[in-house]
Amino acid sequence: MTVLRIVPNIASQDPAKAQAFYGDILGMDTLMDMGWIRTFGGASPATPQISTMQHGGNDTPVPAISIEVDNLDTVLDRCRAAGFSPTYGPTTEDWGVRRFFVHDPFGTLINILQHS
Repeated sequence: MTVLRIVPNIASQDPAKAQAFYGDILGMDTLMDMGWIRTFGGASPATPQISTMQHGGNDTPVPAISIEVDNLDTVLDRCRAAGFSPTYGPTTEDWGVRRFFVHDPFGTLINILQHS
C-alpha cells in the first residue's frame, strides 16, 4: 500500500474568493473544477495542491484531508482492524473515485480515496 497524494480541503462557499487567493495571488493552476469542488495545484516535484469545497460531495461534510491511495481495500481493512469505522462509504462516486470517510484519532474527518 502506497500513499500517492494528500490534499488538504478548506470549506469555502465562495469559489471566486478561492480563485482570487489560490489562483491569482499564489499563481496555482485550477487542476479540477466540478462546481462544488475546485482543486488548485502547481508544477513542482511535490505537486502541491489544495482544494476548496462547498460540501464533500453527495451531501457529505467537507473532510479536512483527502488521502489518495493505490489500494483502498487495504486501507479500509486496516482502519476496521484498528477500530476506525467509516462514517461514509466505501462507495464508488459518479465522478470516478472510490472512497470512504473516517475520523482520525483526533476527530479530523479524512477522505480516503482511490481513482478508478
